[in-house]
Amino acid sequence: MDRFTAMQVFAEVADRGSLTDTARALEMSRAMVSRYLASLEDWLGVRLLHRTTRRVSLTDAGEEALERCRQVLDLTRDVKAVAGVRRSAPSGRLRITTSTSFAQAHLASTVADFLILHPQTQIELIALERTVNLVEERIDLAVRITNRLDDTLVARRLGVCRSVFCAAPAYIARHGMPTSPDDLRTHRCVTHAYFGRTEVRLLRGGQTVRVPVNGPLQSNETTVLLQATLAGAGIALLPTYLASAQLVQGRLVHLLPEYEPEALGIHATYLSRQHQPQLLRAMLDFLTARFGDDVAPWDRDIAALESTSAVSVTRRRPRPKRASPTARRR
Repeated sequence: MDRFTAMQVFAEVADRGSLTDTARALEMSRAMVSRYLASLEDWLGVRLLHRTTRRVSLTDAGEEALERCRQVLDLTRDVKAVAGVRRSAPSGRLRITTSTSFAQAHLASTVADFLILHPQTQIELIALERTVNLVEERIDLAVRITNRLDDTLVARRLGVCRSVFCAAPAYIARHGMPTSPDDLRTHRCVTHAYFGRTEVRLLRGGQTVRVPVNGPLQSNETTVLLQATLAGAGIALLPTYLASAQLVQGRLVHLLPEYEPEALGIHATYLSRQHQPQLLRAMLDFLTARFGDDVAPWDRDIAALESTSAVSVTRRRPRPKRASPTARRR
């Protein structure tokens, strides 16, 4: 690990007497503070701190090491101030993780664009359907779609993940079109194993409606649900980042558009704001620029489709028949 940062963490803990206060001051997780301290103790081969449930204090070796660490920190700051050198372009390697469906639908192409813009960088994109421990698995950045964030991590909000109920035209032809949330009780639903498996919450006019759902197929992978829905297996609640292209092409039909399923936040999560590598900062800014608008790129496609459909319906409305001249004379 970065020994300069480890010394900085050690000095901060010595001043504050608390790992939690140090984590808050340095804007990093408490787990990272502990990891930096352990790495410094391993490097020096001595125990630097006495830890209790209430506070920490310096050992004799810690007292001696603290003075030397402060000298190194002061000298390093002086050198950086004199040199004032920053790389003109990001370089290095970044490990990123996200869900399989979001990686396939959008993040892979976004990373490809980033690599073209910054040819001296390398990205390892890890697609998984589970929450990854960033420290244990050496992950630099996780793109997570959730409303329940880990408070030990730093998060930057990138956008909003909306979802829609949809089905294939073939399914609707066989089973009919649901016109209210209650109709979902009698339909075959294709559900996610970890989200909305037995019940969904819908919003309309500020009111929340809870609707039980069930069906013949569940999966932990959203792209599997998409393929099953396209094949006519049933009605699915799918994220618009995955379903928008199929809706625009007419391969799926948007159901119950007047009801809004619960929206989730799309977040870039990482371990610390302190001493971020230039590559990580560049990627965070790139993701924010790509996904950070008020309306996500894939939602703009759906909005344009629905707007066109509304205009078409208005134009198809029959005009009232005018009375014939003979009838008017009567």
